[in-house]
Amino acid sequence: METLIPIINRLQEVFLTVGAEIIQLPQIVVVGSQSSGKSSVLESLVGCDFLPRGSGIVTRRPLVLQLVNVPPLEERRKQEHGNYHPEPIHLKIYSPNVLNLTLVDLPGITKVPVGDQPEDIETQVQEMILSFISNPNSLILCVSPANSDLATSDALKLAREVDPDGRRTLLVVSKLDLMDAGTDALEVLLGRVIPVRLGIIGVVNRSQHDLNTQKTVADACRDEQAFLQRHYPSLASRCGSRYLARTLSRLLMHHIRDCLPELKTRVTVLSAQYQARLSSYGEPVEDHSATLLQIVTKFATDYCNTIEGTARHIQTSELCGGARICYIFHETFGRTLQSIDPLGGLTELDILTAIRNATGPRPALFVPEVSFELLVKRQIKRLEEPSLRCVELVHEELQRIIQHCSSYSTQELLRFPKLHDSIVEVVTSLLRKRLPITNEMVHNLVAIELAYINTKHPDFTDAAQVSASVNSQQVFMYIQTHTESLDGKRWKNEKLPSEDKGSVPGFGSPSKAVNLLDTAVPISRKLSAREQRDCEVIQRLIKSYFLIVRKNIQDSVPKTVMHFLVNFVKERLQSELVGQLYKQPLLQELLIESQDTAQQRTEVSHMLEVSVCTVVILIIFISFTYMPKGILVTRRSY
Repeated sequence: METLIPIINRLQEVFLTVGAEIIQLPQIVVVGSQSSGKSSVLESLVGCDFLPRGSGIVTRRPLVLQLVNVPPLEERRKQEHGNYHPEPIHLKIYSPNVLNLTLVDLPGITKVPVGDQPEDIETQVQEMILSFISNPNSLILCVSPANSDLATSDALKLAREVDPDGRRTLLVVSKLDLMDAGTDALEVLLGRVIPVRLGIIGVVNRSQHDLNTQKTVADACRDEQAFLQRHYPSLASRCGSRYLARTLSRLLMHHIRDCLPELKTRVTVLSAQYQARLSSYGEPVEDHSATLLQIVTKFATDYCNTIEGTARHIQTSELCGGARICYIFHETFGRTLQSIDPLGGLTELDILTAIRNATGPRPALFVPEVSFELLVKRQIKRLEEPSLRCVELVHEELQRIIQHCSSYSTQELLRFPKLHDSIVEVVTSLLRKRLPITNEMVHNLVAIELAYINTKHPDFTDAAQVSASVNSQQVFMYIQTHTESLDGKRWKNEKLPSEDKGSVPGFGSPSKAVNLLDTAVPISRKLSAREQRDCEVIQRLIKSYFLIVRKNIQDSVPKTVMHFLVNFVKERLQSELVGQLYKQPLLQELLIESQDTAQQRTEVSHMLEVSVCTVVILIIFISFTYMPKGILVTRRSY
C-alpha cells in the first residue's frame, strides 16, 4: 500500500515530461478562501518554510506538491510572480520528516479585483479551481478559518457543486487560536454544524509574529499540540498538523487503490487509440521509390474502385463515383431528353411556311419531303445541348472522385502535401485533355443524325404509310374539287383581277415596290382543310422520326462518354501517374512530410510509450494490491 503514492507521483512526472495528462490521476486538491491559512497548513505538513508569504494574493498558479519520504534531505523551491496562470508548478520535496503525499495548492478564492488584476478575477479563479476538483479521482481538502462562519465558506460551496455526496471532501478548520474569547469550534469539529463525510480536522497556524521571529515548524507543532490539549482535550488526538498528514496519506492510499482498476481500463483504451492513430500516420519513409509507387498504385486502385463501386469507403449520405455517373446517364440525362417536346418551338404557321418554301412557284399535289427534312433537322439539333451537358456532369464527378480518394481512401496522401497536389494536377490534366475529345465525339453523334435522314428506317415505316395515305387522299380530294368547279377555291390572301378594276400598285411603276410576302400567310387566318392535313402529316412525321433519333442519342451518348472519358481514364491513370511522378529528381521533393504530421507522429509515439508503461505499472501494482494475504511470491532457482 505504501508504494501506491510514489507510483502515482512517477506517473505524474512522466505526463509532465511528455507535456500532456492522458488520464486523471488521484490527488489531493487544497481549496480555501484567500488568507484562510492554506499555505500554513501545507508548510506544517512539509515541516519547513517553502511557500511565499505576504498580504493579499500570493499564490497565483496551481502548485503540484509531491512529498517523498527519503533519508536524505533535498529541497527545491519555485516561485512565480505576476497574474493568475492555469499552468501548474511542479515541486517535489524529499524529506525524512514527511509522509508520501501529492497535493495541489490552488490560488485563494477572491471576490474583488485588487491593483492590476482583471475585472473577472473571481470567475477566472473559480474556473481554475473547478478544473482541478472536477476530476472524480481527486480528493478535495477544504480549508476554512475557525473565526468565520462555516456556512459562508466558499470552499465548501465549490466542493458541494462537484461532490454533492461528500465522498471525497475533507475539511480543515484553521486558525483555532484566533477565535473570539469565550467561543470555540467544538461543535464545528464534531460535525454538528456542517457534517463532512471524510472528517473535520482542526489545526493551529503560525501567526505573522511567529514568522517574523522565525519560529520553526517543529516548535509550532509542539505549541499546536499544547493548545489542543488545553482547549480541546477530547479532540487533541484527532486534530493537529501531524494527524492531518497521516489522515491525508491514508485517504490518498485508499483512494488510489479504489481508482486503480478504472485507471487501468482507461489507460488500456487510450493505448489502443494511440496505436491506431500512430498506424494512420505511417512509418517514416526509408525507400522513396517503393513508397511513391505504393501510394500512386493505391490511389489509382482506389480511384478505379470508386468508379466500379467496390471501394472500401462507401458514402451513405450521397451518391458518389460510378453510382453518380449511372444516375447522370439514366436519370438526369434520360429525363432531360424525355422532357424535350418533339414539336417544341414549331407552330402550324412555321410548318406551312416550310411546305410552301419547299414547293417553289408551283403548287404541290403532295407534301414535299424537303420541308420534312428541314424541320426535323431543326428539332434534332436541340438534342446536342443536353448531350454536351451530360459530358460536363460526368467530368465534374470524375473530379470529385479525386477529392474523395484523397480524403477517405488514401491516408498517406495527407502525409505528403506536395505529392497530393501533384497527383491531383496529373489526374486533372488527364481529364482536361479527354474532355474536348469526348465533346467532339458527342457533337459528331448529333451531326451524324443530321447528315442523313433515313426515311427507310425500320421504325419509320408506319409514319411513311400514313404520309402516303394522306397524300392519296389529297390527290382524290384535289381531282374531285376541280371537276365540280373550274374556278375552285383560292387562297384567302389572293385577290381576283376582277375585284380590282384599277392597276395593281407597284406593277408598271419602277419607283415603287410592294412586298407581297408580308401578307402571304396572315397569322390570324384560318387554315384550309388541305393546309391542316399537310401540317398534321409533317407533325406526325417529325414526331415519329424525332423519337427514333432521341432513342439513338440516349443510348449512344453514355456509351461514348464511357469509352472516350471514363474507361480511358481508368485504363491510363496509373501509367500516367507513374510516367509523370516517378522521376528520380522528384522523389525527395514529393515525399516531404508535412510538419503537422511529423509532429503529431512524435507526440502520439511518446503518448503511446507512456500509456503502455502506465498499463504495465498499474497491472503490476493491482496484482500486488489485491493479492490475498498469506500468499508469498518467491523466486525459484534453476
